[in-house]
Amino acid sequence: MRTQDLVATAISNTFRSKLRTTLTVLAIFVGAFTLTLTNAVGAGVSQYVDAQVGALGSPDVFIVTQASQAASADDGPVEYDPNGSAMVSSNQGPPGTTTQALTDADLTTISDTAGIESVDPVRSVQPDYIENGAESGTQYEFSINATSAVTTADLTAGAQLDGGSSEAELVLPDTFVTPLGFDSAEDAVGASVTIGITDILGEKHTVDATVVGVSLESLLAAGAGANDALIAELAEAQSGGIDTAVTSYGVAIAHFDDTLSAEQITALKADLAAAGYTASTIEDQLGAVQTVITGIVGVLNAFAVIALIAAAFGIINTLLMSVQERTREIGLMKAMGMSGGKVYTLFSLEAIVIGFLGSAIGAGVAIGLGSILSNVLADGLLSGLPGLNILLFEPASVAFVILLVMLIAFLSGTLPAQRAAKQNPIESLRYE
Repeated sequence: MRTQDLVATAISNTFRSKLRTTLTVLAIFVGAFTLTLTNAVGAGVSQYVDAQVGALGSPDVFIVTQASQAASADDGPVEYDPNGSAMVSSNQGPPGTTTQALTDADLTTISDTAGIESVDPVRSVQPDYIENGAESGTQYEFSINATSAVTTADLTAGAQLDGGSSEAELVLPDTFVTPLGFDSAEDAVGASVTIGITDILGEKHTVDATVVGVSLESLLAAGAGANDALIAELAEAQSGGIDTAVTSYGVAIAHFDDTLSAEQITALKADLAAAGYTASTIEDQLGAVQTVITGIVGVLNAFAVIALIAAAFGIINTLLMSVQERTREIGLMKAMGMSGGKVYTLFSLEAIVIGFLGSAIGAGVAIGLGSILSNVLADGLLSGLPGLNILLFEPASVAFVILLVMLIAFLSGTLPAQRAAKQNPIESLRYE
């Protein structure tokens, strides 16, 4: 019997007992449906977390502050040191800690640390408003993410900021597109906007910038994105021409070689800690969140696998009953020269067909219902989380589920297939 004949016969035999096969397929359907959905949840949440992580900074940078001085309840507040650095809010560290500002001397010390390629202080600028530069219109309150020069925005149109450009560039949050008079995100890209800012003397200034991209707003890094050139212009306008207006910084961004191993990065952080600084990567800041997400998805997948294991017993039962019912048929096939290997292959193919039917139907229904549910949630309960696609069906993940279920089905059919292959043709023909 040729291979194509074996496959055709296996498919035909699968539907001999329609009710029994249908019940087995339904059992597999439940496991495949659940596994497809849980993988989609994991992929959707992971994509969203990755986008949020990108909004905090690049993977090859440290966010560096002065080492925090924690004040315990017994010790009381930390005593003021008149010779110490100025206090600048860095938004780093847990509540109850005191963080001193970084000075130019600190920046030099960090830069001289072996393994650090460059250090950029984060200059905080507080714009007053933004308006469409092409037409005089409504002015809207506006803020800029201080670390946006090293972040990766979750773009809906346009391109990322060019850190090396001398032109003032801005990545505009999508919530500003319509209010500023643009027809769409694509229409905003390339447009000029005007940013108003007040200096330390109370005088008003304006700075023009070009919109190079439009992004979804991030939960973890609020404000628009600005490249170094734009931040420098705003900082200069904010200082009112006084060179000594900014002498300390809350945070610095230290760049290191992205080819460093995890052990080398840990050693570099230890060197900075020894010098009195706290350095953390983006993974450090969100590692716990990603661990929790991975754990939750893993638990959900475990339940799906349990359902598939239960379905595997259904496959074993279905094929064992099929072997018993077709004993005389098996004996006849072997008496006519069919080898035990081909008999084994025939029953294994039947198991695989059952597995494929259950997994394909389960994955298909999961994709259909999941896509509808995801759209409903995005427009409803999850509307406050722009960019979150709670169910993301990746082709590779769906294919993996189908292949996994087919493998489980094949392994489940091994025992019945072996029993069929070992049938004695003479005894089988005598079977009543």
